[in-house]
Amino acid sequence: MGHPVVVGGAGGHVERPISRWAWHGWANALVLAWLLAASALAGMATAGVAGVPAWLAVHAFLLGAATTAIVVWSEHFAVAVLRARAVDRPWSVARLATLTAGQVAVLSGVSRSVTPLLVAGAVAVAAAVAGHGVVLWRLRRHSLGGRLAGVVDYYLAACAALLAGAVLGALLGSGAVGHEPWHSRAHLAHAHLNVGGWVLLTMLGTLFMLLPTTLPAQVDERTGWALRWCLRLAGPGLAIGVAGLLLGLRGVAVAGLLGYVAGAGLAAVTFARTLWRRRPRTGPAWLLTAAVGWLLGAAVADLVLVAAAPGAAVGEDGLRGIGVALLVGTVGQALVGSLTFLLPVVLGGGPAAVRAAGARLNRWWPARLVLANAAAALAAADASRRAGMLLAAAVAVEFLARAAGLVVPRLHWPARFAAPGGRAAALGAGAGAVLTAVAVLVATSGSGDSPRQDEHVAAGPARTVEVELADMRVRPATVDVPAGTRLILDVVNRDSQRHDLRTATGERTPLLRRGERAMLDLGVVTGEVKAWCTVPGHRAAGMTFTVTTSSGHGSHVDGADGLVPYDAALKPAERGSLHRIELPVVEKRANGRTVWTFGGTVPGPTLRGKVGDVFEVTLVNTGSMGHSIDFHASALAPDGPMRTIEPGERLVYRFRAQRAGIWMYHCSTAPMTQHIAAGMFGAVIIDPPDLAPVDREYVLVASEVYAGEPGSDARAEALRTGSPDGWAFNGIAGQYDEHPLAARVGQRVRFWVLNAGPGGTVSFHVVGAQFDTVYAEGAYRLRGGPGGAQALGLTAAQGGFVETVFTEPGTYTLVDHDMRHAEGGAHGRIAVAG
Repeated sequence: MGHPVVVGGAGGHVERPISRWAWHGWANALVLAWLLAASALAGMATAGVAGVPAWLAVHAFLLGAATTAIVVWSEHFAVAVLRARAVDRPWSVARLATLTAGQVAVLSGVSRSVTPLLVAGAVAVAAAVAGHGVVLWRLRRHSLGGRLAGVVDYYLAACAALLAGAVLGALLGSGAVGHEPWHSRAHLAHAHLNVGGWVLLTMLGTLFMLLPTTLPAQVDERTGWALRWCLRLAGPGLAIGVAGLLLGLRGVAVAGLLGYVAGAGLAAVTFARTLWRRRPRTGPAWLLTAAVGWLLGAAVADLVLVAAAPGAAVGEDGLRGIGVALLVGTVGQALVGSLTFLLPVVLGGGPAAVRAAGARLNRWWPARLVLANAAAALAAADASRRAGMLLAAAVAVEFLARAAGLVVPRLHWPARFAAPGGRAAALGAGAGAVLTAVAVLVATSGSGDSPRQDEHVAAGPARTVEVELADMRVRPATVDVPAGTRLILDVVNRDSQRHDLRTATGERTPLLRRGERAMLDLGVVTGEVKAWCTVPGHRAAGMTFTVTTSSGHGSHVDGADGLVPYDAALKPAERGSLHRIELPVVEKRANGRTVWTFGGTVPGPTLRGKVGDVFEVTLVNTGSMGHSIDFHASALAPDGPMRTIEPGERLVYRFRAQRAGIWMYHCSTAPMTQHIAAGMFGAVIIDPPDLAPVDREYVLVASEVYAGEPGSDARAEALRTGSPDGWAFNGIAGQYDEHPLAARVGQRVRFWVLNAGPGGTVSFHVVGAQFDTVYAEGAYRLRGGPGGAQALGLTAAQGGFVETVFTEPGTYTLVDHDMRHAEGGAHGRIAVAG
């Protein structure tokens, strides 16, 4: 009968057991409350409401609604298929209360970047699910079994997946794995465990029983065999796939996910056999059938995406589409379809009442089916995702209105809670707490660590500062401006994953993909302003930014002159014969002009190796037009690896270094002059086999500087006539005047020099020094002996190195000895200490 609950009455009180409805009514009211919160948050996030990120809606749905429904209904189904005695309700209530508290704590902790709250919430969720798993295991162990007893094994495997996923989620949220590539790998593994394991394994196991029931139809005679083998394929497959994703082993990940797809396919074949004998005629049957189709399609798409990605570095865009398809098409439809069928059953009241409730929930189900699947299809595509998510939220709200009309009037609130079982009534308060907590999260999203600036202060001069988001850092991390300055941040994302920037005063950018930028107007700044990335775990990992104010008239950005110089110091070649590099194309504003770059810098990163080494360079076009790359250090047919790729595409350029020298790489997309002049060049150094060690090495890539915008008529004419506006070493004219290179008396210093052009010549010279070693275009021109050299002459795309030993302390000047070039910016200083 259940545990007694004390209920107040006019003449005292009586005890009565908790009915099935007293449990399922309040528990499913909690599910509906989470579903309502998720729908509202999805609508606000899609509409661009400030402070409501999309991930909050996703977690309210998966961690909130889906997880609560799984805990409630998997226990119910386990008792049914095992023909076991009902679970003691007070313990079920305690587990569900712990779960709800943990869910709210996780969402609050991540939203507010409060790591202790996040960790406490994750522990509570894990404890509730672990307790749930223990109950299921005891039921399974002591049951008599049956044809569908294997369903409970899916639930146990799902619990194990969630516990592992919760550990990764806590590590991600706390910033413990904030650096790449581990952050991306852990995020990928976390998603596969929580969705593919916890949600979808539970769904697959349940459908072996629930789908035939909704038709209604006899369970297929092969169901017992299919139950066993589906889990034997999907469970280990998921574990192996997650291990491969976490370790970056693409072959292992593909092998594991192939097993998962095989298991899901076997289940789909079993379901299809049942559907062939009995076609679906009701809303729940059709919704569950459509959910199976989306599940199988998403699993196959996920496998293909991982198989096509180099090193299991799965692209975010593809994952986003698959995730939304699963969210709306699979999990959403399965949850709505299941509740449509199950709620009337647990409502009770006799056959007539069950039929009336079922008719109410099934009303207009064809429209619900069509709109839900249309929403999933729209949301899976990036261009129509907003429309799809809004449509999905509308479908969910329509179902919630009908379900709430059945559930809420049947709820009763006991007057006393003296008996343990009386805690079931407190679930109503839990539902209210969920909605209240979410409302608080949204309402306080603009609050933070510092007050909003005084808008009545007279505005000073406006200042625009470029802020880069990359490598789990904000650069610059600090900006100092005079009080009263109107500050505008030009925020650009250089990272492979999405980031945003939100200030403590409420201003924020949208989530930016790699290469995207947004202007953030902070208004008149009168005091310190803090900002951070709101993606879960990123603030804890170090993605913070601070604006400070000074009373003086100067301002600086991470330095006295606002210039971050290109690091000319050259590191030795890495050990090993295989060098893997990912090189993104980044179009940006830098130093007052628009540049197109490899890796975000001009020149691009310098690659270094030895003769015989293999370079595997992945070019990722995050720009707005077609780009390509040509490595002069390679000797192979240009047709394939040097082809132009469009925005969003990537290619792998693999070559073996066969000859020594300093080699140019550049964009080879026509017109090449435009792309090289815009900054798309860099150097590859292949050490000669007999290269002697030196005390210091520097790399200096000389180039012409053209004003105006890339592709403009003015720049095209200047390139045609060979009339640059300036010359530079390493992309910025005169940068080593304020930031001189360093050396000491008696040290041997080697200067690698490359002329990137796109035209003209370079005559590299150090004022006050003589070169005793000259290496140009793969051969030594001078090496020891009484002779010396004063300059290294290079035409476009040529390179080499020179060596010298400074004999006296002082400041030496490096120049392009074509004095027009030197006076136009191709100069710098070397500070030689005694």
